[in-house]
Parts: sequence; C-alpha cells; structure tokens
Amino acid sequence: MSRIAVVQQSPVFLDRAATLARACTAVADAAREGASLVVLPEAFVPGYPAWIWRLRPGADMATAERLHARLLANAVCLARDDLAPLRECARRHAVSVVCGIHEVDDAFGGGTLYNTAVVIGPDGALLNRHRKLMPTNPERMVWGMGDASGLRAVDTGCGRVGTLICWESYMPLARYALYATGIDVYVAPTYDSGERWVATMQHVAREAGCWVVGSGCAFRGRDIAPAMDAAADLFPDTDDWVNPGDSLVVAPGGKIVAGPLHEAFGTVFADFDVERVGAARRSLDVVGHYARPDLFSLAVDARARVPVRFDDGASNAPPRPQVAPQAPAPFSCETG
Repeated sequence: MSRIAVVQQSPVFLDRAATLARACTAVADAAREGASLVVLPEAFVPGYPAWIWRLRPGADMATAERLHARLLANAVCLARDDLAPLRECARRHAVSVVCGIHEVDDAFGGGTLYNTAVVIGPDGALLNRHRKLMPTNPERMVWGMGDASGLRAVDTGCGRVGTLICWESYMPLARYALYATGIDVYVAPTYDSGERWVATMQHVAREAGCWVVGSGCAFRGRDIAPAMDAAADLFPDTDDWVNPGDSLVVAPGGKIVAGPLHEAFGTVFADFDVERVGAARRSLDVVGHYARPDLFSLAVDARARVPVRFDDGASNAPPRPQVAPQAPAPFSCETG
C-alpha cells in the first residue's frame, strides 16, 4: 500500500525560485504524512498563464509580449538542472514527484516554451519528461507542440506512473499509447475543472483499469494579480477563484476515493494498491485481451523531434549546453 498526495496550491506566479521553494515545502509536508508519490499542478513552475484567456488578440500584444518574456526568463531548463531544488527534496524525503513546468530548451534557439510534466524518482533522478502534444486554443501562443518521446509510464518504486496533460486526456490514441506502456497511476495535471472533467477522470480509470490522479490548478485573483504589473486589471476581483482546482483521485474502475477539492488550497491524500490494477483488468484490458490487434493497430513514433541535426563526422547528436561538473548529466530523450 502506498499513498498519493495531490498538492493544490497557487504558485508564486512568474517566479521560478519562489515557486520551487513552495513546491519543496509541499513535498516535505506530504512526505511527513506518509506520501510516496506527490503530484503538483499543470505548469506549476512558474504558474499557468491564465491571462491568455483574458487578453485581446492584437490589442493586448504589448502586454502579451511582456508577460511572455517573464515566463521565458523563469522557465525551467533541464540541461541547466533548474529543477535541482525539487530533485534534492524528492531524494531527501525518498518520494516520487510529478510536477508541471514551463520548459525551455536552450539547445535549439532557447525561444520556445513547452508545457511539460516531469517525473522525479525517490532518488532524485529525472525519470521522464513529457511535453504536451497539442496546446489548446490560446495556449498555442505560449507553448510549442511536444512529441511522443515521453509518452510512457515509468517505474517509480510505488507503481508505473505516466502523464497526459489536460486535454490530452481527450486524445484517444495518446491515451491508448500510454496504456500500452503498462501504467498503474495515470496523472493528469490540468487547468480544466468541473463535473465534465471529473467524469473524464472516472472514464479513464474505467477504461485503463488504473489509478487516476486529476491535479487541478487553483488560485484567486489576489494570487495572480501582483505578478501582472500594469495588467493587474485583468484580474480585478481579488476574491474571485480564477480556477477552482477540483483535484481528485479515482480508483481503478471509476470510483472517486478522494476529492474533488473545490475552491480551496490543500492536499488531497489517497492510499492506493497497485494490485488493484490487475484485478480491474481481469474483465477489461483494452491493450490486452480486450484488444483486437488483428483488426486495429496503432503506430507511435517515439523519436524526439529536433529542428536540426549537426553532422560533424563523428556524431549526429545536436549540441547541448555545458553543465557544471558537479551537476548530473542533462536529461535526454533523443533515442526515444
């Protein structure tokens, strides 16, 4: 038996260092409550860019550019090991962590952000990086599209954990590909909320026969407005819940066992047993005995997509930023 902790807290918007410190405090608190897997929200570092749903295209271009510049300056570069504080916190408390980040890849231009979910193991190692495959509506003005190199479940010591971000859970082929990698805990960091989203999480738990974690973003006007500077009038009601959260945990088969936590800050805890996954799939295993590979097939290109490859006569590996000798080797998915 293991324990999941789903942290529903506001980030310190547009401040990577302060948000990572808040994340580490939440992880430490959850570990003291017996958690072995701690989940943080979508784009938590340095905060989901909620202003994109309120800015006017064209008219607010200068504001959008100013906010995007601050996002870029506070984004996470894995090659620089910007997640070192969170990795060390996971190692110190021997817990696995799933966290949403704005990721920047300095190896290629350094100007594109990705909506990324990372899985950190209990030894502090970065086990997986999944970039959101398709940003939704105005999100496409913030994030580039990811690839399938991180579309997989990884062993965390308390079960095989995989992630799909927000509306990726409405992509049937992405779900199916993730199921096929042997998933015990399906983590969905999301900006969505409400009854329809909760129903989606229950559907996934039934379809996949696994534990499902919906990790919602929650913050009020007063949490985001101070970071907006001249654009603070985008969030005039300081008491308004810009997003209500609705974090929850669903057992294999679809029963809600914790949450949803609505319009509140806190941590949702649930005890889980991975053995229930096998029992749930006795009758319905959509990538096993309930599949029809003689009729249907799915091909997934899991190679990392890069804009350019340099052939120096010895290697096709693209250039990578230099990492300090004491830092761990930068994470790479280039071989798929």
